Amino acid sequence: MILRLLRVSLHVGFAGLLLVAMARVLMSGPAAAGWPILALSLLLAAVYLIGTLLEKRHSTDTKRFDPGPYAGWWLGAVSVMWLVLIWASADFVWLAFPLFFLQLHVLPRRAALPVIALCTVLVVVALAFHNRGPAGAGLEVPMVLGPVFGAAFAVVTGLAYRALYLEAESQRRAAAELRRTRGELARSQHDAGTLTERARLAREIHDTLAQGFSSIVLMGRSAEKALDDGDSATARERLRTVQETASANLAEARNFVRGLQSPALEQMSLAGSLRRLCEKTEAEAAARGAGLHCRFDLEGDPVELSNPYSTTLLRAAQASLANVWVHAKASTAVVTLSFMGTEVALDIYDDGVGFRPDAAAAGDNPQRKDGSGYGLRSLRERVAALAGTLAVESGPGEGTVVAIRLPLVDPAAGSGDRQ
Repeated sequence: MILRLLRVSLHVGFAGLLLVAMARVLMSGPAAAGWPILALSLLLAAVYLIGTLLEKRHSTDTKRFDPGPYAGWWLGAVSVMWLVLIWASADFVWLAFPLFFLQLHVLPRRAALPVIALCTVLVVVALAFHNRGPAGAGLEVPMVLGPVFGAAFAVVTGLAYRALYLEAESQRRAAAELRRTRGELARSQHDAGTLTERARLAREIHDTLAQGFSSIVLMGRSAEKALDDGDSATARERLRTVQETASANLAEARNFVRGLQSPALEQMSLAGSLRRLCEKTEAEAAARGAGLHCRFDLEGDPVELSNPYSTTLLRAAQASLANVWVHAKASTAVVTLSFMGTEVALDIYDDGVGFRPDAAAAGDNPQRKDGSGYGLRSLRERVAALAGTLAVESGPGEGTVVAIRLPLVDPAAGSGDRQ
């Protein structure tokens, strides 16, 4: 507002002084001698107005024509016409004061100050020229002090205006940079949130829907084989398992939409869900003709766990047991849930063919083309999100142990908050 007020005052002052000078020319002297001066005054007003309008349009919309490279030529044209007018009439010398501000604004300081000093001398000379002769008193002290003090005041005010202008430009650029940075930050946060949500959905789908669909496919094949063998009772049992698994998958899909916990955890405790999972795993393995015995053990005094803890442990057991009965060729699997005061532990053991954990961690066992091979990485991400630890002990022909430890203090809730 201060800068806008100063600019408006400068332009209004220039226009007012020019109109006063033109009026005095009309009121004094022959009309024929005054018309060239009035014509030049109107040309000066037009050039001045065009320059200021072009600068204003560009300041509001930088895509418009930029008069900046031609500002020096514009100031030169205005100054030349003003010099002609002050030699024609002393009434135009007072236009020097708004011109001083223009010179400070358009020219570099090292050039503006000498130009202002030269214009001040020309004003004094013009006043002395028009005050000469019998009717005039010649050059008087006020004719010198007035322009000098006016020039000094214009320089001080102009420098202050320039400082304000530069500060305003600096703040404008800083504000634009801040808006740009905020926009980039918002986009990066959105992208990070999108990637995080994709990773979460990938873990959930792998540990629930993908495992369920895999079970449905295997149970369907087993039912088909039973029908081919004429064993309708077994086929009916397999189809019942397919229906139950499909219903569970449908419930999981609906919970994804609602963003709730696993349906199994809504119906019973974590220990009950793990026990039921062992029974389901044993039944599915039997349907494939594998003699897998799966047992659940509970150690310690159970405590109520928050939804993220319960869901992570259940998903870990689901993924691990799916690997056991699909890949490990094990005869025994044991799931142990232990409450140990400051932490909860989940251990999944099987006596299957085993594998090399170091090779899997190093990427020797990448995700397969069919979408499998994602379980261990998904499990590590789940456990790491809760500040827990995951250890996998295995070897070819030595079985596998997956050990998970989660602290019972929620790191997101602060120290001392029990789950």
